[in-house]
Amino acid sequence: MDKLFIFDTTLRDGEQVPGCQLNTIEKIQVAQALENLGVDIIEAGFPISSPGDFKSVVEISKAVTWPKVCALTRAVEKDIEVAAEALKYAKHKRIHTGIGTSPYHIQYKFNSTQDEILERAIACVKYAKKYVEDVEFYCEDAGRTDNVYLAKVVEAVIKAGATVVNIPDTTGYCLPSEYGEKIRFLMENVKGIHNAILSTHCHNDLGMATANTISGVLNGARQVEVTINGIGERAGNTSLEEVAMILKSHKELSINTNINTKHIYPISRMVSSLMNMPVQPNKAIVGRNAFAHSSGIHQDGVLKNRESYEIIDPNDVGLDTNTIALTARSGRAALKHRLSILGVELSQEKLDGIYEEFLKLADRKKDINDDDVLMLAGKERADKQRIKLEYLQVTSGVGIQSVASVCLNIAGEKFEAAASGNGPVDAAIRAVKQIVHRKMTIQEFLIQAINKGSDDVGKVHMQVEHNGVNYYGFSANTDIVAASIEAYIDAINKFVK
Repeated sequence: MDKLFIFDTTLRDGEQVPGCQLNTIEKIQVAQALENLGVDIIEAGFPISSPGDFKSVVEISKAVTWPKVCALTRAVEKDIEVAAEALKYAKHKRIHTGIGTSPYHIQYKFNSTQDEILERAIACVKYAKKYVEDVEFYCEDAGRTDNVYLAKVVEAVIKAGATVVNIPDTTGYCLPSEYGEKIRFLMENVKGIHNAILSTHCHNDLGMATANTISGVLNGARQVEVTINGIGERAGNTSLEEVAMILKSHKELSINTNINTKHIYPISRMVSSLMNMPVQPNKAIVGRNAFAHSSGIHQDGVLKNRESYEIIDPNDVGLDTNTIALTARSGRAALKHRLSILGVELSQEKLDGIYEEFLKLADRKKDINDDDVLMLAGKERADKQRIKLEYLQVTSGVGIQSVASVCLNIAGEKFEAAASGNGPVDAAIRAVKQIVHRKMTIQEFLIQAINKGSDDVGKVHMQVEHNGVNYYGFSANTDIVAASIEAYIDAINKFVK
């Protein structure tokens, strides 16, 4: 079996999604779960970009044992120096440096020439080699780079000491056949190509990230750069879970990974919960509907033989098909079991607090689903906020003006206000503004029904602008007006100290 190295960039490229930033403790939690999953390389961050990113790379380096910890840089000496410093505690370390190679980058981004870019590429690899043995070079926008020039750059950086060369389809432009041909061209035309590993890094702007990645692998790439749930800038990156299960399902390809696929579902839910980024129901492998069958014909076929309509056994991705139903009569053990399956481990004290909220929710709902449970686990973080919603009362209806009364607890002191507005949410937000005297503008307001039914939980994502900076708030509640105000307050907490 050929070995394929899994390079996970959830904590670097994935975390660049607006509103999905993690703190250092949360990043360590994800990194340890990635190690447990079997990821070979963890791209922990871009150290020079911020003190927070630097600290996260340092702490992740301490927290994981066998995966390589990778830090991103530009082709700038100071970037490389800072990355090397951030990686000083890593047991196995890699610096990931590079520069744009397409005409768009050379001409418009750098106002440079091909020869100058080639010189900078060689120089940055040689400089990184002074600090670490394992240096990966990225040819940014390789997808739109002429193959002959790309081969020239790849050959030069391998000669300079690069151990891995990343061929990113940065804009998600390539067709699978085109990307595969690019990898094959490099394999056949670069002198010394077998002294390094070619890596894929494909974006999903046209929905072809996974297809391009697999095409690259079939043509000689032996490292894939992926994220959990396919998160990432714009339309996202290649999904780790999709690549892993494609290779597991197609054993005839004889390509093996270290991934323990039974950990896929728990880490998917962990990342979704920590980043407040719901997984779309029809998402391959980990979506809520990935193993759901509503058609009578499909149901009959699956009951007779699962493989009639399922090419993947749900147990292979860690999905507990024999789910313990959560109701108001369920005990703490059942709730703890479900949270564990979803990748959430809590102390007994925190579990006791969530269990009381669970019972209240179970009394209001017919059944409790995974998103409900994750919402309850997330509320524990909200309890630590400086500003909390003490109570909310709204009067609304046809033919009358909406009026809201709000009480906020700010650092232990209570403040009340009332306001009218164009609907209950507008009225409640106006009341909050009377208490929190800041200039705030709502830029985005998204309400998502987590499941079917009028009694179900709704999830609210809100983007609030303050002093030219966007802040993101999230909440979930069976009362959608309450969820909206809680999300608004969640955003305010991020800029009111």
